[in-house]
Amino acid sequence: ACFKRHGAAAIDTPVLELRETLTGKYGEEAKLIYELQDQGGELLALRYDLTVPFARYLAMNKITNMKRYHVAKVYRRDNPATTRGRYREFYQCDFDIAGQFDPMIPDAECLKIVHEILSDLQLGDFLIKVNDRRILNGVFAVCGIPESKFITTCSTVDKLDKLPWEEVRSEMVGEKGLSPEAADHIGEYVQLHGGLDLIERLLQDPKLSQSKLAKEGLGDMKLLFEYLTLFGITGKISFDLSLARGLDYYTGVIFEAVLLQQENDHVEEPVSVGSVAGGGRYDGLVGMFDPKGRKVPCVGVSIGIERIFSILEQRVKASGEKVRTTETQVLVATPQKHLLAARLKLISELWDAGIKAEMLYKKDPKLLKQLQYCEDTGIPLAAIVGEQELTDGVVKLRDVATREEVRM
Repeated sequence: ACFKRHGAAAIDTPVLELRETLTGKYGEEAKLIYELQDQGGELLALRYDLTVPFARYLAMNKITNMKRYHVAKVYRRDNPATTRGRYREFYQCDFDIAGQFDPMIPDAECLKIVHEILSDLQLGDFLIKVNDRRILNGVFAVCGIPESKFITTCSTVDKLDKLPWEEVRSEMVGEKGLSPEAADHIGEYVQLHGGLDLIERLLQDPKLSQSKLAKEGLGDMKLLFEYLTLFGITGKISFDLSLARGLDYYTGVIFEAVLLQQENDHVEEPVSVGSVAGGGRYDGLVGMFDPKGRKVPCVGVSIGIERIFSILEQRVKASGEKVRTTETQVLVATPQKHLLAARLKLISELWDAGIKAEMLYKKDPKLLKQLQYCEDTGIPLAAIVGEQELTDGVVKLRDVATREEVRM
């Protein structure tokens, strides 16, 4: 409903893609792609996300302007952790804006959408972290990291939400081959977070001002925060230099939403209970699929439905609340034997009138059993037709919770 409210059209892409379509787009995560081979020997893969197939679709159809949403399954050859909403087959819920527009207006709308969805779902306190790949690359450049190591350094920085800086630093030095001095310089920046004040401070930073990329990114970040202020959502937004997002295809603004949980009254800072949405700008991806390399700027966001469901399920379980699994409005019931025909006739009328109705699949069920079924499944009404009702040409409507009955 939120995506439609923002004017997005629904599109779908195939579950299967050519393997070459997906390879080289996901960085270190590429090892999680499910690879397949069809009977003709063609190398295929199951889609890893909804973004790369969307970019391929735009290029293939020479589309330069589109606002779309897509809710569909993606596949990752990962170790599942079902209690945390991590699966090998799961739904992603994407919104993307493709086209050449003035800076940061579509990006701000994507962040507004994340804010709307997380607010409407009432999942509790949340924070949307925002950064820009150009700022990160600028930081790496002024800290003396060669460009060939930008992407792998990004993947390591991206672990800062799960690991302390000491462990991230040791991976940079031990596994990625950075010098201890360069890692320490990076650490001075990637542990910073704030708002417009931090952006202003970094714009004056003598080191970062040497990087054209960083200056561009910071200028756009300032503009983005101005638009987010107009949307009235900066209270939930943090400019966070530790946010890197490990995927190769991001070129500009990147963002990630995390749910926060206040453990107890004595804790000053709320703690993160996991990422539930993420996205960013990927201006170069469509051009990879175009024979002439024509670029279509894009920005998008993906909502983690399973992650959200697992959190909601845990809350429901803890509260002991009963959740309805159907939307059935009425159960058609009979109090005596040999009235199956009456039930079938009435339920058919209800279905034809667009009313959500059920009946038990037994010839002669006991009335108590039928009413018990209503209570167990949360069906609010029972439409009862007995011999007397048939004679009088009425239906007895029973409110299951209050046991009040009316004839109509």
